[in-house]
Order: sequence, then structure tokens, then C-alpha cells
Amino acid sequence: MGIRMICGLGNPGPEYECTRHNAGFRTLDALADDLGVTYWKDECGALCAHVTRDGEELLLAKPQAYMNTSGGPISKLAAAYKIKPEEVLVIHDDLDLPAGDVRVKVGGGHGGHNGLRSIHDKLGSDAYTRVRIGIDHPKGRMPADAYVLSTPRGKAAEVFEDSLATAHDAVVCVLDEGALTAMNRFNERGARQD
Repeated sequence: MGIRMICGLGNPGPEYECTRHNAGFRTLDALADDLGVTYWKDECGALCAHVTRDGEELLLAKPQAYMNTSGGPISKLAAAYKIKPEEVLVIHDDLDLPAGDVRVKVGGGHGGHNGLRSIHDKLGSDAYTRVRIGIDHPKGRMPADAYVLSTPRGKAAEVFEDSLATAHDAVVCVLDEGALTAMNRFNERGARQD
């Protein structure tokens, strides 16, 4: 069973555009550029683009509710288009992975990520695929919520941009070769760097 909907997680608005928390939006935008998307329309509380890739219909979605309520728009879209949880791929930032690390995961817990928690609750399932973009924990005493909403600078910005490109490649691998192949390819790469 293939992926029919890809959701990038983030917060709407220009002030969040380049923040760590918008890794999902940024990765999805890069994929949309590859697929020639020029128009996004508001559906079910998400900016959506409908594309055909290799003869298959694919729905790209950026929930416009804030991160913590991402599940609402995603579950409404899934219901509207009869998309099963296992046909959903979610791209998101992850504090629990080192910066620059990208991992693919199918099912499992939300790891305290509020966007995933919302998706779990609203979809009533954890069977979806995730592309996790590592952003690491903040150094020093910076609160996690301030850290994820900050824009990386200097070397951290380079690492972040590289991880977005890797996440894009991981999404394409899931689409072309399946989640298992993507897990083997990208998760091993991250493990070698640890």
C-alpha cells in the first residue's frame, strides 16, 4: 500500500518560516517544487496541493492550525479523501535526534512531540510513516519551546539545511522504494554518525 498523503508539520506565518519547528513545511515545499506545484489551496484547515507522480495521485498538505493541533486538518483530509493512516507520511522536527540526523519510522509512540500527539489522537492510529528531522536538544538553559521556534545560525544553519535536503531524499525514497528500504538506508546512515 503506497503513500497517498504527505504532511509537513510547522507553524503558519512568516515569523516561523525559517525556524527549526518548520522543518516539515520546508521539506514539503522542496518536494512540491520538484513536482511543479504552483498553487496551494485551503482545504480542511490545511494548505493543499494535488499532484500526480508516476501515475499516482498524491496530496501534499501543510496544516495551518499551529503545530499542537496539526491532527485536526490531517484527520479531516484523510476522511475527505478516504486515506488510511498507513497511507499517510508526516515530516517533522525531532528534539530526540542529533542535529543533522534524519530517520524514517513507521508506527510507534509520539515521543512527546505535540504535533504527533495531536495526529495520534485525531487519526486514532499510529500506523502512519514519519520522516524525523533531528534538531537536537537546546544547549544550556534555553527552554525547548523557545529553541524549536528559533532560527538556526552559523554552522547550525548549515547542518539544518543539509538535514532538510536529506529529509527530502528520504521522502522520495519512501515513495519510490517503500518505508523499509528508506529505514535501512537513512537510519543506518544516522547510526554511523553517532
